[in-house]
Amino acid sequence: MKIVLAYSGGLDTSVIIPWLKENYDNAEVIAACINVGLTNKETTGLEERAIAQGASKIYVEDVQEELITGYIYPMVKAGCVYEDKYLLGTSIARPLIAKKLVDIAIKEGADAICHGATGKGNDQIRFELGIKALAPHLKIIAAWRDEKWNLQSREDEIQYLVDRGIEVPMKKEDSYSRDSNLWHISHEGLDLENPANEPDFENLLKLGVSPEKAPDTPAYVEIGFEKGIPVTLDGKAVKPLELMTYLNKIGGENGVGITDLVENRVVGMKSRGVYETPGGSILYAAHRDLEYLCLDRATTDYKETIRIKYADLIYRGEWFTPLREALAAFVDVTQEYVTGTVKLKLYKGNIISAGAVSPYSLYNAELASFTTGELYSHKDAGGFITLMGLPLTVRASMLANSEKNK
Repeated sequence: MKIVLAYSGGLDTSVIIPWLKENYDNAEVIAACINVGLTNKETTGLEERAIAQGASKIYVEDVQEELITGYIYPMVKAGCVYEDKYLLGTSIARPLIAKKLVDIAIKEGADAICHGATGKGNDQIRFELGIKALAPHLKIIAAWRDEKWNLQSREDEIQYLVDRGIEVPMKKEDSYSRDSNLWHISHEGLDLENPANEPDFENLLKLGVSPEKAPDTPAYVEIGFEKGIPVTLDGKAVKPLELMTYLNKIGGENGVGITDLVENRVVGMKSRGVYETPGGSILYAAHRDLEYLCLDRATTDYKETIRIKYADLIYRGEWFTPLREALAAFVDVTQEYVTGTVKLKLYKGNIISAGAVSPYSLYNAELASFTTGELYSHKDAGGFITLMGLPLTVRASMLANSEKNK
């Protein structure tokens, strides 16, 4: 049997390689590390570790540019935020990882794809829905749900590796459950499992500092968009990965993009996590400010309703679905004139609007001014209000008549 394993080099997948060989008749395990934001330090030695753990080979595929342009940018254009706080950092990377796992499995002629997502989390759903949508013939092995899996905690996993003389890729005292990519990093577990505990940002944060530790002087950033897609940074053309790297750096330095959230998981339970999304938070704010200038009221109102559904689809792992594709097509139409430049001020955890311009701005100074202009007559408002209030007037009359007839 040949199995492609979604491999990160972390604790779970380091355990799963020898576990698969022990429990699936010495199966050939091909490790597949889909790089959605790993540092050079994290990828250094990855191949040697995977082979030492029992893999026959390893793929390390850098898909960072594809993640940004094919997944993050559509999400930003739609304005997707799950439960008003979560910028979908883990969620948005999963469909691309699933797609690449399928590509490798087909290339290798594999029989199955294995992942290390737990039976309590969302990622099992995201991975498996992606695989089912793209390659329904492949068997899926979910290690944590497998009847042969008897490891019940991270401590059990650490001991499993120790017993087999395999290097443990983490320290027990730092066993937060983390997921990171170029868009964000999440932190779960340990003291965070009690919502009453204030996060220990001093020891928790990886991408930046807390607002209290941020500089006393604000920083400014200017982002230019074409049809809803960021294309310039401070007046100069910029590539997607360069933009995200810079925004993460300047955002982290100024304490922006830190979210402490108790969210509703797909599987029905609530979970608590701390998310760092500095660059993403800046990008969302800039895009939103530009839409305020460029979108008409009716489009804005309707887009508000679909962005919630769109975010829910991403969170639930339903990226490769007709509905998600249809919503994306609608969003693309709304972005036709979302072109311009937005300036933001970053100060101690805050992202503050500092001006926006667009050749397609619907803001008309003559109309908006308190000074009467040729395009607007105050007298016109009377008839408008009469018609707008007609249903209210009719209802009030009905209620008055009903009282009289009692």
